Amino acid sequence: MKEKIIVVGCGGHAKVLINIIKKESCYELTGYIDKQNHGEILGLPYLGDDSELYKIFQNGIKVAVIGIGQVHITKKRSELTRKLEEIGFKLPYIISKNAVINEDVIIGEGTQIFDGVVINPGTRIGKGCIINTCATIEHDCNIGNFCHIATRAVLSGGVEIEDFSMIGSNAVIVQFKKITSNTLIGSGGVVIRDIPESGTYVGNPVRKVS
Repeated sequence: MKEKIIVVGCGGHAKVLINIIKKESCYELTGYIDKQNHGEILGLPYLGDDSELYKIFQNGIKVAVIGIGQVHITKKRSELTRKLEEIGFKLPYIISKNAVINEDVIIGEGTQIFDGVVINPGTRIGKGCIINTCATIEHDCNIGNFCHIATRAVLSGGVEIEDFSMIGSNAVIVQFKKITSNTLIGSGGVVIRDIPESGTYVGNPVRKVS
């Protein structure tokens, strides 16, 4: 019997996540939690707001996924993870069957890997990350906790991304570069040097703008 699972959030990120879980057939989707009732989302009913989480857990649904995406530097997903874990929910990693995960890759709990992603050997990915559609993570990369690697971003070999950072769509990080925590690399940005100071960086090559 499949474990029952709830989705916390109902935006675009949640919809993609729901589809991946459906295709994987690894859990029985039971509904979604959100601040507002948006009606049925891809066949999932509304189960209430955050105040219902403890009751849902007590009623036997012990697994949750966070369906809230990330478009800027934020700790919202980590705070929600902590809340769910305190109640007792398990937050598994979710991996699309259309992703390529090669040998010697470690993936932390709660991390979500979407369609078309390629992750090569020797890579370590922390807890609660989003590896979005068609991102490429080359060999021996090290990605911290609660990072977001956006659509079609490319991390070359040996790249290190520290906690709470986001790499925007189509950004490129050249090999062996290190990006410190709480850093946003804007869409299309090219990183050719280490980024030792937190902030927002854009351009080719990237420069700090805030």
